[in-house]
Amino acid sequence: MIKAGHIEKRGVNSWRLIYSGGRGPDGRRLKYSKTITATSKREAEKELARFVAGIEDNQTITTKKITFREFILRWFTEYAEKRLAPKTLKDYSEQIEGRLIPKLGHLRIDQITPMHLMKYYNLLRADGVRLDGKTGKLSEKTILKNHMLISAILQKAVMWQILPSNPARRVERPHPPKARAKCFDETQIRTILERAESEPIKYRVALLIAVMCGMRLGEILGLEWKDIDFGRRTISIVRTSQYVTGMGTITKCPKTENSVRTITIAEMMIEILKQYRCHRDEEKEKVGNLWNETDRLFTQWDGKPMYPGSITHWFKKFLLKINMLVINFHGLRHTSATMMIAQGIHPKTISSRLGHSSISTTMDIYGHSLESTDRDASKKLDDLFSKKTK
Repeated sequence: MIKAGHIEKRGVNSWRLIYSGGRGPDGRRLKYSKTITATSKREAEKELARFVAGIEDNQTITTKKITFREFILRWFTEYAEKRLAPKTLKDYSEQIEGRLIPKLGHLRIDQITPMHLMKYYNLLRADGVRLDGKTGKLSEKTILKNHMLISAILQKAVMWQILPSNPARRVERPHPPKARAKCFDETQIRTILERAESEPIKYRVALLIAVMCGMRLGEILGLEWKDIDFGRRTISIVRTSQYVTGMGTITKCPKTENSVRTITIAEMMIEILKQYRCHRDEEKEKVGNLWNETDRLFTQWDGKPMYPGSITHWFKKFLLKINMLVINFHGLRHTSATMMIAQGIHPKTISSRLGHSSISTTMDIYGHSLESTDRDASKKLDDLFSKKTK
């Protein structure tokens, strides 16, 4: 017996399937319909059962009168809020509320064309569209992020059988100019490490981990003492710590599956970590009952997770103090990568230590450094064989 929906006879062997269920983003009850060909009422009722099951399984949704705004809100609540990291979710929310819905939300999702998207991207290139109130245009990198968000949303509409294809995939991606990763050379990093000897051990350890392990700041702040195997000389990266406005400092899974990794560290790194652990134990005793029990390496004075900005602010002040070129803390990760490249370490190993999703990601970011090493290798081979032929 059919418990949901009903059928209407439209003509010879023609039936309309009708089902009402659930509510849209505006609170109104959603109505779904589909016209089919069936030789009997019994056959039509069977088709109705399949139709209702498909809707309830989120497999079949008609696109009539569904605006892009309505679908975006549905995508946000049914997918994004359940799958995406808090910081990513907040960034997406700002883009959606500030730009996407006001400019494209009124369009029916099945009527969005590549021309609509191209016009939207050109609009983002005009003055006065920044959400922070500052003057000037958006960068091509920001416009690319908008494109990637739109494409991801529309692709989900394809997966949910709302759209037959993704119009964003027929638009040329914005192309921000490639900027070389900023980093320090060997002489500069030696100076930095030497001058850091007089800095608080907490910051010195974070600095060394970034340079010697190539870890992201969030990964460093997410480290716990149980992640360090002093006997095998390894560090496991299994979580990250980041600050989200309105939420404070949170802990989350690493960026990608490949970001979860275990890397070998040098003996001198083990020694300074042991020194740092003793220092932390001493600080903990001084605080007494005010200490919040934690296994984290890097914390505030009372044991609470350390605010990520603390290290970035210290690093900038430190570089200014020693009259060194100011590069953000993430530049130490790039420095680590370029030093490994200069030492002739295989790109696969470099990619694994950095936690990149693939070697191609490493090549894309550090291609210029790899090309330089390749030229040096070619010159050495040329010198070698030139000597032999003389």
